[in-house]
Amino acid sequence: MEYDKNTAVLVALGSAQTSDETNEHLDELAFLAETSGIKSIHRVVQNLPHPDPRTFLGKGKLEELKAYVKERQVANVIFDEDLTASQLRNLEKALNPADNEDLKVTIYDRSLLILEIFLMRAQTAQARTQVELARNQYLLPRLTRLWTHLERQRGGTGTRGGAGEKEIETDRRNIRSQITILKEKLDKIEKQRLTQRKARANVVRVALVGYTNVGKSTLMNLLSGSGVLAENKLFATVDSTVRKVVFGNIPFLLSDTVGFIRKLPHHLIESFKSTLDEVREADLLLHVVDLAHPFHDNQIEVVMKTLQEIGAADIPVILVLNKIDLFRKQNPDANLDEMRGSYRQHGFSDVIFVSATANENINGLKQLIFERVKEKHLKLYPNFLKDGYEFSPWPTEAT
Repeated sequence: MEYDKNTAVLVALGSAQTSDETNEHLDELAFLAETSGIKSIHRVVQNLPHPDPRTFLGKGKLEELKAYVKERQVANVIFDEDLTASQLRNLEKALNPADNEDLKVTIYDRSLLILEIFLMRAQTAQARTQVELARNQYLLPRLTRLWTHLERQRGGTGTRGGAGEKEIETDRRNIRSQITILKEKLDKIEKQRLTQRKARANVVRVALVGYTNVGKSTLMNLLSGSGVLAENKLFATVDSTVRKVVFGNIPFLLSDTVGFIRKLPHHLIESFKSTLDEVREADLLLHVVDLAHPFHDNQIEVVMKTLQEIGAADIPVILVLNKIDLFRKQNPDANLDEMRGSYRQHGFSDVIFVSATANENINGLKQLIFERVKEKHLKLYPNFLKDGYEFSPWPTEAT
């Protein structure tokens, strides 16, 4: 019997967090799976302080998972944590019995799923090379029949007669060779990008950052008039997009960058260093937040931690609390002044509430960006406003 290739069981640990947090993490994992074309139909939560070192799950939960996968003919099992090479091997043996050739269960951990989505979303040569490199580096120590299965899904070439040790070693040599080739290719691309960035040294640079799917691309389109893809999907934007914008008579460069996410794969951050230079070299960051998300404060923490990891923690930030229209519906009695004060106490001096989809307070955001860009522009060109000329093209709004 052939399994449904587009369905999955999601697996998570539950004891290290509240049940609401566990459900939120699984909701995000389900959204990731949906973005990759897989529908989640069941969830398994293991209440252990730490994953089992052999199979991630305890014996009882593993048997429960095996029974469900077999009964419902599910082809994918997705873990919300990263799996070690030995855990992956043991899980594949457990879920793919040797006496059942028709059973083909593919196991993803969180990082691999994110890498597959990035590879699917990447459009430019640089982004595809970066993701391919990260994926190969991640898979190298984890080569099992998973590798064979994923390559078959991708339409990979090459004949494989089995999953023997000799074949795995051949694959390891091939993947090491690919890593070397991709690194060399990426070095050439990065040299070209470095030349481009040097040419922008005398222009103020502003970068949109934030958790994935918070509305950055929609804001990019509103602020720059560009046609950046904006979808209700995770990682709709993987390639960085840079547009020249002029507010009043002051030009600046605005870039939309890849969204951050909880447990962003380390290899992906390493491979995307050149793309993330758009963030590191920015003069101002617009940290966009989905205010209507129930765990938006956790998402803010994830973004700030990632900014610290990539060396961008000291860049001035405007905290753009997006989807204020939805937030008001959810919280009609919320005191926005108190919220603004709370965020300021946590280090965000510039805080503004907007709705990109409803076009609410976008003029106020433009005015704030104009003021901050002007400050930096006058440092680059101190004689720009000789007579103290002030340009305020948009009315200040109260939100």
